[in-house]
Amino acid sequence: MTLDDLRVFVAVCRAGSLSAVARDLTCTQSAVSQHVKRLERETGLSLLERQPRGVVPTAAGRILCDAAADGIAGLDLALRRLGELVNGDSGSVRITTGGTTVRHFMAEAIVSFRRRYPRASLEFQTETSSRSCFDALLASNLDLAWITVGDPVRGIEQRPVVDLPWVLAVQADDPLATRARIDAPDLSDIRLVRLPPNSTSGAHLDAAFTELGIRVGSDTSVADWDTALLLAELGLGHAVVPAVPGLPTPEDGPLRLVPIPALPPLSVGWAVRRWDALPPLARAFADIVTRSCAASPYRPDPTAVN
Repeated sequence: MTLDDLRVFVAVCRAGSLSAVARDLTCTQSAVSQHVKRLERETGLSLLERQPRGVVPTAAGRILCDAAADGIAGLDLALRRLGELVNGDSGSVRITTGGTTVRHFMAEAIVSFRRRYPRASLEFQTETSSRSCFDALLASNLDLAWITVGDPVRGIEQRPVVDLPWVLAVQADDPLATRARIDAPDLSDIRLVRLPPNSTSGAHLDAAFTELGIRVGSDTSVADWDTALLLAELGLGHAVVPAVPGLPTPEDGPLRLVPIPALPPLSVGWAVRRWDALPPLARAFADIVTRSCAASPYRPDPTAVN
């Protein structure tokens, strides 16, 4: 049983396909299968179950996969930390996040980090959802994920950084633009641009609507908050979005953001495999982003609430 055997086995369990892992590793499917067969010979157990559309781990395979994934993650982090002892501040920080996160949450922090650690590099990997960020964090040597905080995920530690209030985005000439606030019953009469239901933020919003007894209509679904804002600005719908940094608009701008205090705020922050094993540079970047978020104003357009 070798480390390569375990790495390949974990990759197969996560991908659900021998051929997909073979493509990723630029080897043959037979070579991938040999790694799994060696583990099965040494354990004396069947570790994978073949299905029409791929493979899934057996009960024994899940036990081995979970243990191997934890061990590999710890080893990868240890090797990263050893490398930084050799290289000092010239290492790298690898972050996975959504497509609009860097602009809203990290722009100032990136500048501060680069000034403090000019020899370090930042590497960003874009994912489409928090769930995808979790999967990427578990499956590779990424350090950090910026996510919408949600239910516990095995093998992941989540750390909230800031709670974002919700606002209704409308055109400046919309009758709702002059409102000081939007109450829960008002939302039942509004057709909304819908956030993706498979996203953590979309699920959070849907759960809040259900708890408040709100039934909202929707003609349009979008992939991210910025697209929802753009459609609202173009007058193609109303959008309920979290008040992320950079949203406040000038008095003569085309968009107004009206608070919805009845909706519970959305918590966003960091996810890692283990905080106590986070490389020093990654911890430094996480801390800088956290401080930057704490100093940023998270509030809707002041012209809409006065």
